[in-house]
Amino acid sequence: QVQLVESGGGLVQAGGSLRLSCAASGRTIGTYATGWFRQAPGRDREFVASIRTSGGSTYYADSVKGRFTISRDRTGNTVYLQMNSLKPDDTGVYYCALHPVGRNEYAIWGQGTQVTVAS
Repeated sequence: QVQLVESGGGLVQAGGSLRLSCAASGRTIGTYATGWFRQAPGRDREFVASIRTSGGSTYYADSVKGRFTISRDRTGNTVYLQMNSLKPDDTGVYYCALHPVGRNEYAIWGQGTQVTVAS
């Protein structure tokens, strides 16, 4: 079984920065990608960014392009989300997730970390 643990959330003023981490542990599985998602109160969960396991290509939601950067460490076991120029609309619970090989969806999720951006 694979476990994902997010960390790095908190309260920040608009214009500030945070760096989220997603650490994977447990059984090693093949994955297509690791993604970050977020859910604001009263809203659906939305895609934020992803990084492909093979090749490291990255993808971003239009709302975060130019402000957020997804990356990973050399082992690939930890994925980061550097968030700069934060806005109140970025407030929400941020989740990381794995897209396992053989599945057509992100199927393994962490518990989430709260990000609050004050205006």
